Amino acid sequence: MDEIDRDILRELQRDGRLSNQELAQRVGLTPSPCMRRVRQLEQDGVIQGYRAVIDPEAVGRSFEVLVSVEVRRDREVVEEFEAALQGIPDVIEAYRLFGSPGCLLRIAVEDLRAYERLWIEKLTALSGVTEVNSQIIMKRVKESRGLPVDG
Repeated sequence: MDEIDRDILRELQRDGRLSNQELAQRVGLTPSPCMRRVRQLEQDGVIQGYRAVIDPEAVGRSFEVLVSVEVRRDREVVEEFEAALQGIPDVIEAYRLFGSPGCLLRIAVEDLRAYERLWIEKLTALSGVTEVNSQIIMKRVKESRGLPVDG
């Protein structure tokens, strides 16, 4: 990957809706080689997709919670727990961690009452869960703007 590829990645992370014409201009290429490079980055799996960034408040999910979960350390139990998370749309990110806690979730719901329902009906009811701790997000100080792509 050369500097032009990195420039392409930077620009697409800033604005994934750029036209090829505009992208080519920003990275100093003509449109045809720019498109070839973008397609190659997509083929190689460097660019994994494109998506819209949505205002959580606009869709009624401005109440965000970071939840640490301890799950019994048994391979089948952990796999079952991770599979069950896939079916809970309120869990917008999930990470298995080394050490304790074993899992960290980011949850987006409408309000405290909705989170309490989720906590009681789903999170604590998942197989193998031994502990659930919640930290309510007060303010988003910095949000993801993409990965640094410097060489």
